[in-house]
Amino acid sequence: MSRPLYQLKAEFFKTLGHPVRIRVLELLSVREHAVSELLVATQVEPASLSQQLAVLRRAGLVTTRKEGSTVHYSVTSPQVSELMAVARAILTGMLSGQIELLQDLRTS
Repeated sequence: MSRPLYQLKAEFFKTLGHPVRIRVLELLSVREHAVSELLVATQVEPASLSQQLAVLRRAGLVTTRKEGSTVHYSVTSPQVSELMAVARAILTGMLSGQIELLQDLRTS
């Protein structure tokens, strides 16, 4: 029996439900990164980064390319980058509304 689309979507969003995974996807939305670059940018332990990258790989959101002993990661689709941009836009709108509300409260 196939699972309903809403259930698959929920599982997809669970995959995105970790700050390190989001940070990695944001970085990879700009350009390909070597693992060493991701370690510096995320400031997490190598084992933790490896675990989060494995989750993203299994979900099909990132892919790897080896160059010598260096492993490079990139997003699998421009849609992943678009998703990160849309999430940023939604949050910006939400926070802008909160700032306006705070300003209204201060002037009342």
